Amino acid sequence: MKSFSYLSAPDTATALRTIADGEDVKFLAGGTNLVDLMREGIEHPATVVDITRLPLTGIEELPDRAIRVGALVSNSRLAADPLIRARYPVLAQAILLGASAQLRNMATVGGNLLQRTRCMYFYDQTSACNKRVPGSGCDAIGGFSRGGAVLGASEHCISTHPSDMAVALVMLDAVVEVESVRGVRRIPVADFHTLPGDTPHIETVLAADELITAVELPPVPVAANSRYRKVRDRASYAFALVSVAAALAVEDGVVKEVRLALGGVATKPWRATEAERVLLGGPATEEAFRLAAEAELAAAEGGPQNAFKIELARRTIVATLRQLLTEGSAA
Repeated sequence: MKSFSYLSAPDTATALRTIADGEDVKFLAGGTNLVDLMREGIEHPATVVDITRLPLTGIEELPDRAIRVGALVSNSRLAADPLIRARYPVLAQAILLGASAQLRNMATVGGNLLQRTRCMYFYDQTSACNKRVPGSGCDAIGGFSRGGAVLGASEHCISTHPSDMAVALVMLDAVVEVESVRGVRRIPVADFHTLPGDTPHIETVLAADELITAVELPPVPVAANSRYRKVRDRASYAFALVSVAAALAVEDGVVKEVRLALGGVATKPWRATEAERVLLGGPATEEAFRLAAEAELAAAEGGPQNAFKIELARRTIVATLRQLLTEGSAA
């Protein structure tokens, strides 16, 4: 591991000044991803700024009934919060289906959004990876690509985004608050992560000198009937092959409101807007769910090893909506 300087920031202003004035500076919160990347030689910051002392650990209800979640709130605490469990069960479920209890106890909301892909070629320094070394190529294309993306990929990268929490946040229209010495920005989670295009190493719109300070969850009444369904190779401690975050409101057999997002199949947390469009105002039937899933996956492209994800995603969308229709959002 490359030598680096360490600073424990006593306040937000110090943390922001440090990253603004330095080069190759990284913030350290739970460390569940950054430390691994440093050990592997993928990340090699000159300075690490420990932000665990910053006052970013609150969960508060705002006057408009939105909920503001500090960036340093642990995943475990967020999933256990009574307001989250009651109003946004999909978010609590997504978090509890991610990683292990030990990791959830350490991982933070801000860090979860910034975690990097688990593509095996990204971690293998002997392989070509445009995320790790821009312009070096992508050995996943034409290589072992079973876990690769079928949506949002490019000729330069097919790696999937690993977060479960982010999929639920995209479905909920959450907003990320970021801060720098230049001021505060608010970014919809749906716009926070970027598609790989020609620059797979640029994964978010976060500037180098910005710090995530909070995530805000707007009032979403339909989210009271929501669910997160995750399909993976084993029942725990595995990343999604396909996941679906869904919320559904039906009146007199007609879909009055629906929200859908996909994980495990795309290069970023994927809002299923085409499926939502097909469903809204139509019948809440198995056939309608199937047609909506087919519409969303019509643009999907898979190779010999990961094409199965397309049909798996279709079936998972249908199964999740069916479950919401008949059983609700019970955890």
